[in-house]
Amino acid sequence: MNNVIEKIKNQIEKNTVVLYMKGTPDAPKCGFSSKAAQVLSTYTRSFFYVDVLVHLDIRYALPKFSNWPTFPQLWVEGKLIGGADIIINMHRTGELKNLIDQVKLKHNF
Repeated sequence: MNNVIEKIKNQIEKNTVVLYMKGTPDAPKCGFSSKAAQVLSTYTRSFFYVDVLVHLDIRYALPKFSNWPTFPQLWVEGKLIGGADIIINMHRTGELKNLIDQVKLKHNF
């Protein structure tokens, strides 16, 4: 379990924007992951994703690590933003665009 937690920490530290999801952005395997990837893709295609249906170790360890029980999970600059409902709400209010724009400027992507 500790190795998996280290792998998760490493992914979150090395990648500015991380989406843990079911499936891939181009072939999501659940409606919530589909919406999250679709919304995120409107702001950037430069995000790292992990398919938790393939990486079962991460699927079982991440909810314990993040204290967030469901997928997708969006992480930006090492901080958990939330799941599909939060992503969609932030998209509607413009908060997500502002966050991603700031991150793009800061990290040149």
